[in-house]
Amino acid sequence: MKARITFNMSEDGELEIWLNAAGRDLLVRELQGLNEKWDHFHFGPEDMAEVEVSSIAYRATDTLLEWGKILFRPDEWDADYYPHVLQPPEKPTAS
Repeated sequence: MKARITFNMSEDGELEIWLNAAGRDLLVRELQGLNEKWDHFHFGPEDMAEVEVSSIAYRATDTLLEWGKILFRPDEWDADYYPHVLQPPEKPTAS
């Protein structure tokens, strides 16, 4: 069975990832392969990315995410280059 992966934003703005068993296995394999030397992979149309994604929406109201990159970011890297992402979010203060 061919891998089928669909990334979309729902009408309510929620990220959804739809996949069949082969798509799940492919995505997990690619994620597990990320490390400090191989720190990202691309998803996109056939023959244009490491992970092919579908360009067919499940619902007419979905917004497809047809191109993208998934990046592996060890805490040590973020501490050096993007330390703000390691801070807890600020809590709103009562007025």
